[in-house]
Amino acid sequence: MPRVSDDYLNARRQEIIDAAHRVCLRKPVSVVTMSDIIAETGMAQGGIYRYFEDLDSIFSAMLADMRESFNIKDETNRIFDDAGNESPAETMKKIFGLLAAKMEEQLMDIQKINFDLSVMAINYPERTAKIMGGLKGEGNLEHLVNRSAELMGKALSEGTVNPRVPVKDIINYISSAYSGIQMNCIISACYRSSPMGGFEPRTLFGTLEKTVLYLLRLSD
Repeated sequence: MPRVSDDYLNARRQEIIDAAHRVCLRKPVSVVTMSDIIAETGMAQGGIYRYFEDLDSIFSAMLADMRESFNIKDETNRIFDDAGNESPAETMKKIFGLLAAKMEEQLMDIQKINFDLSVMAINYPERTAKIMGGLKGEGNLEHLVNRSAELMGKALSEGTVNPRVPVKDIINYISSAYSGIQMNCIISACYRSSPMGGFEPRTLFGTLEKTVLYLLRLSD
């Protein structure tokens, strides 16, 4: 029997990951089944299990693929690497502008899936931990938060900021606010005719930016 090439195997594996992605954009991640993905790929059930152990291993591979496809770490690093040439306020404005732009661009794609996973983590924490456990390295938001903490810590030690509250509390606030903005914008995008409609990423991140600058005493 002729040997199947690695390129062929990788391509088939990617087909499954892409199919899972499409299904997860149409349905909440928590209700997606292996049957959904099998139907989406058109493969036989046995064909799927040749590449993945179970449904959650597919989700884990999908998230890893999304991290690569929607990577903002390089853009984040460029902003922070230039921080020495501008004020902390200018750097933070660029960061919140980047977050707003990326959420607008990705709202019903990676942001929607990440939101679904956050909801699933509440109801099925062990399952979500298994899915996320297959990921390596920092995620986009984790990387941005860590770089922000570095910037604020450096500015604090140099005396260029005099925050009204501890820097750690500001970092935790940014992370929590991001999750809230993500949730409300996704609900708004899905239900524009409902009372939940009307949330726009750029407006909300603009308000978050002003709040953080105030907490850092970089604005009145």
